[in-house]
Amino acid sequence: MLEALSSAASQVFSPLGLMLMFLGSAIGTAVGALPGLTATMAVAVLVPVTFGMSTELAMMLLLGIYCGAMNGGTVSAVLVNVPGTPAAIMTGLDGYAMAQRGEGGKAIGIATVGSFFGGIFSNLILIIAAPFLAMIALKFAAPEYFALAVFGLAGIAASTTKSPIKGMASVFFGLFISIIGLDPMTGVDRFSFGNPEMQSGLSFVPVMIGLYGLGEVLMQIHESKYGRMVTQKIKGVIPTWKEIKSLKNIFLRSSIIGTAIGALPGEGATVAAFLAYTDARQSSKHPEKFGTGAIEGVASCETANNAVTGGSLIPTLTLGIPGSGTMAVLMGAFMMHNIIPGPMLFKQHPEIVYAIFMSLAVNNFFMLVIGLAGARIFSRLVSIPMSMLMPVIVVLCIIGSYATSNSYFSVIIMIIMGIVGYFMRIFNFPVAPMVLGVVLGPLAEVSLRRSLLMSHGSLAIFFTRPGSLIVLIFTVIYLFWPYIKKYILRRPVEVNIEM
Repeated sequence: MLEALSSAASQVFSPLGLMLMFLGSAIGTAVGALPGLTATMAVAVLVPVTFGMSTELAMMLLLGIYCGAMNGGTVSAVLVNVPGTPAAIMTGLDGYAMAQRGEGGKAIGIATVGSFFGGIFSNLILIIAAPFLAMIALKFAAPEYFALAVFGLAGIAASTTKSPIKGMASVFFGLFISIIGLDPMTGVDRFSFGNPEMQSGLSFVPVMIGLYGLGEVLMQIHESKYGRMVTQKIKGVIPTWKEIKSLKNIFLRSSIIGTAIGALPGEGATVAAFLAYTDARQSSKHPEKFGTGAIEGVASCETANNAVTGGSLIPTLTLGIPGSGTMAVLMGAFMMHNIIPGPMLFKQHPEIVYAIFMSLAVNNFFMLVIGLAGARIFSRLVSIPMSMLMPVIVVLCIIGSYATSNSYFSVIIMIIMGIVGYFMRIFNFPVAPMVLGVVLGPLAEVSLRRSLLMSHGSLAIFFTRPGSLIVLIFTVIYLFWPYIKKYILRRPVEVNIEM
């Protein structure tokens, strides 16, 4: 353990490591401040940049981008009421009202401090909970891994769209893409149509870049979204100690909500922000002020959506089940470096785990410094027209796809997936379930077939083993809970009053 800690610390606190984390936080904050560019898109497009890095350095950079982007979305949400990221939607309710009163700087400052608090809190929970979950997961066999894969896929399919059917269709499309190529157990050619490039399967990186990068660019062009000029002056960004102290209860409760939501596969920062905002309003002595510029509303949203970062790493690192779309991209980055997230990661590569723990804390610190010191700079990014940014992003998508295998075939795959991602957005099909289908498809397939070999073809193995049975029961409850809750609320309550 001491050797692994020493190795991790030498990477995290090296000049190169600190530079990459600072750069990642700055890039993430800038991307988050630009309406329409999400954290997932930023991480996906920049994954190929980490090819020549060690796994630890790659994770430091990508986590820095993730943390920075989650906080950066506040800038445009507060100044022009256009959330830079989906997680900042609730922030605009009170943040924009504060900006209208000339308190935009205060709103950004409180949001940044709340983001730091939520990120550090979730990091502590990650450090405490992850090793214990990994110890339990080490006892898992193929049936349990198949049940976990089903839980992850079903969870995100049910929670990322108003139509569960569209979510499941997206999952199955991702699963179909994951089986293209040679069968991992028999070597049979599947859906490659004799193309030798496809026999090794579709590389995750061009698929991911196409869906999140090029697909988003095409959607931005379709909707003709351009930057809005910002003329507000940013002042008073650093909050006073009195203001921070008055919000300590909201910081704590919102951190707990964000961490818990992040640990659930399929949930995300947008859901966490909504629940934390609702909790803050219900517990407030003046709920009528929410929506009119309440500082508590800004603090609750931003604390919760940044607490999701550490929470979503819990299932990703311990079970190999991505906690969100961004975690699915990070999981793909792990695989690109020949590292498989899951319980064996703690046993085989503890230095990587410790590096992630340390770098997440350092990235949150950099995010705080950059967010407070650079608020005036990042506020100017909102005025940059998207017509200038889109060509740059397209070039990055092409370079990143080509770099995966030095093949134009990867670029073609990226373009095709970009068109697919565009039409999925047009018809309101969620992209995240498809990406998770590509990531978890191989795990689900191999685990299913190994389980059937263990049971000589009987499906009873999934219901006779306690671990897989419990996970499958939770999956069913999770899928049907909205309908169960609706049924319970609709049932008439009989009250008998005896005189």
